[in-house]
Amino acid sequence: MLMGKQILASRHQVPTDLLQLGLMPYPQFLALQQRHQDLLLQQPGCHEAVLVGQHPCCYTLGRHRALTHVRNGLAALPYPLYRIDRGGDITHHCPGQVVLYPILDLRRHQPDLHWYLRQLEAVVLDVLAALGLPGQRLPGHTGVWCDDRKVAAIGIGARRWITRHGLALNVSCDLAGFGDIVPCGLVNQPVGRLRDWCPDLTCQDVEPLLLAATQRHLQLEFMHGTSCSLTPASGT
Repeated sequence: MLMGKQILASRHQVPTDLLQLGLMPYPQFLALQQRHQDLLLQQPGCHEAVLVGQHPCCYTLGRHRALTHVRNGLAALPYPLYRIDRGGDITHHCPGQVVLYPILDLRRHQPDLHWYLRQLEAVVLDVLAALGLPGQRLPGHTGVWCDDRKVAAIGIGARRWITRHGLALNVSCDLAGFGDIVPCGLVNQPVGRLRDWCPDLTCQDVEPLLLAATQRHLQLEFMHGTSCSLTPASGT
């Protein structure tokens, strides 16, 4: 009976603040995620949030991960590396890659992290389908592939069912920065970008498709701005 109530509740659109942030350094994006997560922990009635934008070149490494998949050592990396509290291994962020970070209370949707990961994959698969591209899942792995090239990395974190982090979709980015790492720790798994198949595609073309698919799969109703006053991050 409880599961039925959870599924029924998920059919209603959940008011969600949408922050379209453009090109923003990773630490600032991370601080905003932390503040919105803290806000939902402190004031459970507040709106959820979705942050979307791009990062200057950097690398992120998931929790409890060693530097095994940095090809030539930390000192040789051409861009900053940030150790963060998401799942997954090392990945590269850069302009031309759209990132989407939902800050959701999964108790308003379905309190199941595996379900949530599959929804994020479905969001990307919908975008590829809208572009006429053959999106794929790879059994046993998280993310989305196109013609056997990984185009979207997904890694999440959650605290008391409130999520942060999310997905990174390669659109028109320079892929050179991926050459210094083993992306997501997957050996012999090449990385691709949507422009490889759609030569004129831009992030401005893809972002509306990504947001529309996010609304559909996670039953969100986007608002612009924030519903509650942001308080300083707790640091916990």
